[in-house]
Amino acid sequence: MDKFSCCFWKAATPKKGVHANNGGSNIDLSVELLDVENMRLYTYKDLQIATGDFKPENKIGQGGFGSVYKGLLKDGKIVAIKLLSAESRQGLREFLTEITIISDIQHENLVKLHGYCVEKDHRILVYGYLKNSSLDQTLLGGNHCSIKFTWEIRRKICIGVAKGLTYLHEEVQPHVIHRDIKASNILLDEDFTPKISDFGLAKLFPSHLTHVSTRIAGTQGYLAPEYAIRGQLTRKADIYSFGILLLEIVTGRPNQNKRLPVEEQYLLERVWELYTEGELERLVDTSMVDDDDDFDKDEACRYLKIGLLCTQSLPKNRPSMSSVMMMLNDEMDLDEKDLSDPGLISELKNFKSNKTTNTSGNNTSSSNSGKQEDKDSSLYGHSTSSFATMSFTTINDR
Repeated sequence: MDKFSCCFWKAATPKKGVHANNGGSNIDLSVELLDVENMRLYTYKDLQIATGDFKPENKIGQGGFGSVYKGLLKDGKIVAIKLLSAESRQGLREFLTEITIISDIQHENLVKLHGYCVEKDHRILVYGYLKNSSLDQTLLGGNHCSIKFTWEIRRKICIGVAKGLTYLHEEVQPHVIHRDIKASNILLDEDFTPKISDFGLAKLFPSHLTHVSTRIAGTQGYLAPEYAIRGQLTRKADIYSFGILLLEIVTGRPNQNKRLPVEEQYLLERVWELYTEGELERLVDTSMVDDDDDFDKDEACRYLKIGLLCTQSLPKNRPSMSSVMMMLNDEMDLDEKDLSDPGLISELKNFKSNKTTNTSGNNTSSSNSGKQEDKDSSLYGHSTSSFATMSFTTINDR
């Protein structure tokens, strides 16, 4: 898929024209360089009209980098308009990455990007609107959601996300590592088909590389230990994040809940503990057990074990996404003797503590593989989310 690299490098080439803010510095950006194939270039006026001049009642989401509005285009299409704030830390790189990657791939489990706007200081992405919002606002949003997440729906979501990631990891060239798989980036259409969204942090991953050493970006709770600690990025980092997501979907619990007793706050640690005790079914969402006639307890527990396979401490022990998809579909046996200790949150907390107490300033940097390095480095743990972690999600009445 040569258009990936071609489009990216063209877009990254500065030229006199429109100024775009990039983390506080001005970069000349010619709109003609963003004439991406399969993408429509909208004017700011188009999007003003679509949203009623960005009326508050049309606002459907809020993230660290701006707001998302529901809009109605002139052709009658309902869209979600992702408006990046002028003060956003998300720069030109993330904006171009999202356009470049999404414009060139089509899959039923990836969000559809219809177009974009680059006008003066405005950087806007126009996505297809998804009726049922995101998993963090619905399934994990407490008791404020009217959707009944049956086991059939949850199974469909798990398999759909796995299909989308398999496509990114194994079918497109160069391969794509998403880097921010999490509940808020899984959107649901009216039929509960899941769509992976927010590709602002994605990395292109040519097949001849074993890994890349890069800045750490993503969301706490979903970061694989080897990536969070050493900045070593492979497809197995996405697989770890998917494993955490899988546990959340089956249990109906977020990966961290500080309202619970200390020993139960971290979902992955709790799942591993109950697995070793042979008590996994205690973690399955009770709403399915009580209300879902089609609920399959054994299958739900098997999905929890697949989540543990995906979150093992050693990346080489985690299965590929195509293997995960086969296991979810019960087309491949899950061999429990392959299960080893997961990469637990305690490892990251210890690392963070050690970094805090190290006042010498001699931070150990991740070793460069000699393949590729992103020099815009950031330490894990400075905030809940690093860099571009915004998604468009419906705000529920609370």
